Formats: sequence, structure tokens, C-alpha cells
Amino acid sequence: MTTASPEPPINDNGPGDPDSAAPEDKAPSAYRTISEVSTMLEVPQHVLRFWETKFAPLRPMKRGGGRRYYRPEDVTLLQKIKGWLYDEGLTIKGAQKRLKGRGIRQALAEDGPRGSADEAKAVPLPESARRELSALLAELRALREELG
Repeated sequence: MTTASPEPPINDNGPGDPDSAAPEDKAPSAYRTISEVSTMLEVPQHVLRFWETKFAPLRPMKRGGGRRYYRPEDVTLLQKIKGWLYDEGLTIKGAQKRLKGRGIRQALAEDGPRGSADEAKAVPLPESARRELSALLAELRALREELG
């Protein structure tokens, strides 16, 4: 008798495509589809599929028809890989060595390139939230200049 893999949490937002649910509407522990992760990380879906072939620990659960469901730890690993490749400028081979040399748990727990402990825990924000936060930051800087 085989053991069934756990079912991903379902986000029942009514009729329509399950991918239409906004990622921020889901619990942090919810599984995410490739389109949700692609949007969160601002990386095309084909890049995520390519990374799956290059990084062995990255194995999303696949359901009927090959539909991918990324666990929260998969999303965290993808964030780290994206940071290594895009922000730090590592090659695929360099990122593979970093992951292999340190082990997945240690690599995911390490601070970002600037040593900020918060960077490793950063959650991608939707573009609308980024714009709003940027506007608030600009307003706070202007107030600081007025006061001091």
C-alpha cells in the first residue's frame, strides 16, 4: 500500500481559475501554483521550470496533468536562487556549488549579501504594495528633512 502525498491547501475563492486568487490572500503555509510563484518572484514560468532541472532540492509537488504546487520551502529556495543569480551575479554552477557546499537548510538560513537577517525572510510584495510603500517612504523622508 502506498502512502498518498498530502493534499495542498485549497483556496476556494469561488468559480473560476484557481490561479486567479491573489497570492496575498493565501495563508503563508499554502501551496502555490507556478503562475503565482512566477508573479511573486517576477520571473517567467519557463525560468522556474529550468531551475527545477538545475537544482535538485527544488521539487514541487505535481498533481494531475503535471500541475505544479510549490511548498513554502520551495518558494523560499526559489527566492534564494533568484537572489544568487540576479542580485549577486552568480552563475548557475556557482549557485549549485553554494547550495551543495552549505546544505539546503544552512543556505536558506544564511543572511543576504549585505548581512541583513531580515533579507532572508523577505516576502515578495505585489507591485501595487511596492508603489504604495515607496510613496510612503518618500513622504517620511520629506517629513524628516522638514523636522531636522
